[in-house]
Order: sequence, then C-alpha cells, then structure tokens
Amino acid sequence: MPKRVEHPIILGIVGDSASGKTTLSAGVAQILGEDRCTVLCTDDYHRYDRRERGEKGLSAIDPRANYLDIMEQALRHLREGDPILKPIYDHRNGTFGRPKYVKPKEFVIAEGLLGYTTRAMRDCYDVKIYLDPDEDLRVKWKMHRDTTKRGYRREEVLASLEKRREDAPKYMHPQRTFADIVIRFQTTQGANGSDTQLDVRHILRPTLPHPDFGPLFDGSSNAGLRLELARDRDGKPVDVLEINGNISDQHAERIEDLLWNLIPEAGHLRDQVGRIDVANGSPRSHPLALTQLLVGYHAVKAAMGVRAY
Repeated sequence: MPKRVEHPIILGIVGDSASGKTTLSAGVAQILGEDRCTVLCTDDYHRYDRRERGEKGLSAIDPRANYLDIMEQALRHLREGDPILKPIYDHRNGTFGRPKYVKPKEFVIAEGLLGYTTRAMRDCYDVKIYLDPDEDLRVKWKMHRDTTKRGYRREEVLASLEKRREDAPKYMHPQRTFADIVIRFQTTQGANGSDTQLDVRHILRPTLPHPDFGPLFDGSSNAGLRLELARDRDGKPVDVLEINGNISDQHAERIEDLLWNLIPEAGHLRDQVGRIDVANGSPRSHPLALTQLLVGYHAVKAAMGVRAY
C-alpha cells in the first residue's frame, strides 16, 4: 500500500505568457483547499525589470534575463519544507517590490515560464503540467490581459510577441518534453469568438498513474468526450483525452463525479471550479473544470504516495 509522503507536494504549471497558468492554478488551489496550498510565480525570479529587459533586448523567457540558479534553490527548499524569501515582480508595472516570506504548505503550486529549464528544477516536482494552447487563442488572451491589467499599449504587446517568436522555440517549447501532462486549449468550432467555450486536449504520458476513464465509455452516450491511444511528437505512445466545449451538462457532470469520487480528500467548492475569470463571475467552462479536477487528482495521489509503475 502506498505510503503518504512527508514533504510538500510540488505541482509545476509551465507555459508561455497568457497560456492559462494562473487560471489553472487558481482552480486547482480551490480543489485542494486554499488553506492547504502555497501558490507562487517563478517569474518573480526575473533578473531585470521591464525597462532593463527592453534596453538589453532580452525577452522574459530568455534564461539570461532570469536567476535560474536561485529559482532552483527556492524549489529545493520548498520541497524540503523550508521557508524562502521570494522576490516579487509586479506585472502591472514591470518593477520589483518588497521580497515576501513564503512558507510551504501541504501543496505548493509553482507556475511560470521557465520552471522545467534545468534538471535540478525538474527533480523538485511531483507533478509537471505544460500548457500549450492554440497560438491564436493565446495571442488573444495576452493582448486582452496585457492591455487591460498590465499597463501595456497594443503596439508594445505586438513587439513583445514578435520578440518571443524568436525565443520560444529555443527556451519555451523544449520544456514540453518534460511534462507529465500537456494541455492544449482551443476555441470550440462555431463558438463565435467566445473565450469560455473551449475544447481541451490532454496528452497523458505514462509518467503518472492516470485515472481509469473506462466507466465513462460504458456504452452510454459519450458525445463530447474522446479517449484514444496516439503517438506524441517524439513517437512515443500516449493516451489522449479530448473534451469538447459543447459537451452537455449531464455528461460533464458524470466525468466530474468520477474524478471527485476518486479524490474524496478534496471535497471542496465545486461551483467556482472551471470559471475563466472567477472574480468577474464568468460563465463556467466544463473542459476547464475537468482539467482543473484532473490536475488536482494527480496532486492528491502524489501526496498519498501513488506513483506510476
């Protein structure tokens, strides 16, 4: 029988800017219980502020613009249960604030751009998620967020996107290789530009003990849900779980019930899970809710000592 682990569970959520990291992290924290979670952003380990990066011609995803060695130390301390003094990068104005004392709780959710860059970082995580949304959708999300919440002008966002196109294949995309689950959101066909009606595709690598979705394919209607064996980009076999944004409420609830029943330790606020923008009461997205549940399931199982064999 698996033995419950004694160290904090480190959940990594990595992806390019505006890929949905913060939204996914917030939902997972609600599932696990916010009083049991420490949520932090590894982008706080930028070496330069926004103005300095511009002067040096560096993008935020360039390793030279980040203190990767200090990030490694911080993740290692958190995994060992030790507190850290973490820098604070203010995304609203691109400057640094007063450092923050951070004490790890039962679960640590570390989200950011470069979390899987080095072997030392990767060894700290119990569960590694990589977000790889449709590029047109990500650009739309980034433009909206950066111009409404981070003080950028439209032309500045476009310039940042252009610079990142050069750096992403070198620094961002290779991290996909090290993830246990790769998650790809895309707009549902016929959604008329809605940001809440999303399809999602999960690449489930055998490095984690994934739940048995068999009961969902028991002969009853499984419209909006697809599970298949496929080949990843490297040719290795993976399970692929696809959830359509048009999935019915009834069928989505069947999947949610299955996942909630598999993690009875996480019987928390179901009504807020799956909202794109909880603060503004946005409509609920079933694919997002199910994705948050799946990630939460793996965090709980990691805490219980359940591993892939």
